[in-house]
Amino acid sequence: MKRLIEKGLMFGELIEVASPALIERYNRALEHLTGKRTALEDFHIEISGYSPEVGDELGDHLYLNHNGVNRQFILLTTEQKNAPLLNAKFSTSRSILRQFIDDNEAQLFALTARDAVAGELVNSIFVADAPQRLFDIRKIVVEADTTEGTVRQAKRLGQLVDRFKTEEDAWFDDVLIAEMIGMAKKTGDVTRNPVQLKQMEFEQQNFWTALFGGLYLFRGMAHPAVISSGPKDVLGPLPIKYTFDLNDRNQIAKFFEFNSLVEPIVRARGIDAAAILRQKMDFIVVDAAQDAGVDLTGATRADIRALARANAGRLPAEYHGLAELLAWAEDGGRWPRITSDHPAYFYTLRAADHADRDLVNMLLSELAPKDVRQLFICHKELFYRLYAGWSETKKTYVADFLHREYQVDKAGARRALFGHDAPLEDDGRVPHEEIIERVGPWGAVRR
Repeated sequence: MKRLIEKGLMFGELIEVASPALIERYNRALEHLTGKRTALEDFHIEISGYSPEVGDELGDHLYLNHNGVNRQFILLTTEQKNAPLLNAKFSTSRSILRQFIDDNEAQLFALTARDAVAGELVNSIFVADAPQRLFDIRKIVVEADTTEGTVRQAKRLGQLVDRFKTEEDAWFDDVLIAEMIGMAKKTGDVTRNPVQLKQMEFEQQNFWTALFGGLYLFRGMAHPAVISSGPKDVLGPLPIKYTFDLNDRNQIAKFFEFNSLVEPIVRARGIDAAAILRQKMDFIVVDAAQDAGVDLTGATRADIRALARANAGRLPAEYHGLAELLAWAEDGGRWPRITSDHPAYFYTLRAADHADRDLVNMLLSELAPKDVRQLFICHKELFYRLYAGWSETKKTYVADFLHREYQVDKAGARRALFGHDAPLEDDGRVPHEEIIERVGPWGAVRR
């Protein structure tokens, strides 16, 4: 993993904590939440305040995520909103934390100027000891305050101020006045600068969890289902009609189509579909080269494609399926019939424009894992796990590619691959579009 760290592809954009004041604030929050402290003189934190260095020191990398269910967090600065979330157990956790910081940024900026803000993403269960318990998760409530209880005290002070203004003899109530003065010393003037964090709740209908080997729960769909990364048989009965695993390719394809969750890359407007297909094919060649023990050190795109031409007969079905599709897209070749049984099928799709497109792209990356760029962008946990088992030559090639092609313009790369622009003017390719409309993405999935 060292080369990933050096290139900023792992543990990138973490926030450094090095000043004694910030370390003491972190320790107060850490002790408040967990009863533990760190003796480190510097470390780095992500969006939730988790630190890999502190995790190593404590021998517990879930010290802010006990049982993997109710994620706790420590905010030292609003700049944490740009940091990643490490050791994610739920796909929604980072977006919830980011929205909480965005919606309360002014208040959090003021609060973290003096103290750390500690909190928790609270859901309706405390332990997920069986897959069935995941269906009890319906919403996430964000609870947060400083270690000194500034928000709670400000609320109490506001109530006392209201009493002072409305009660007839409040001017003569020395106990009330003394309590107000004591609290105001800690909270400041709440009448002019109210200290209040928004009460935020987030519904949890569709999400991924790392628990139980990895599960995708799609409950808020016209045709709901659970899709398991591991064997579905070990999950036991679930309170949902359909449960699939990654071997159920036809059923997953039907699930995607029935819920209008995906679209063919070649149908997507505003992107260079041919370039995307070519890059996917290059990644498949790299994977095949790894299996054959070919050294790819310093290999360029031209080298990869020359290697593909010289070994076309030994390349897997994914490559040849995408090659046929590329010939259709670029040269008006024969329309390829790629069924959901074909190994290339899920490589040809991306999420359609809907609220759960990130979750669907995450699942697609697991169904098409040789596309290492999509895997890195959409499912980093799986990327890092697979990366550890790759040959050194593939590790080097992939790390160099992501550093060179993705790191320089992350937003642009995501937009080019997964963005959804408004439809363009007719480009003179009506016959191709009519084929897609008539037979569906590939003509394989039937209602």
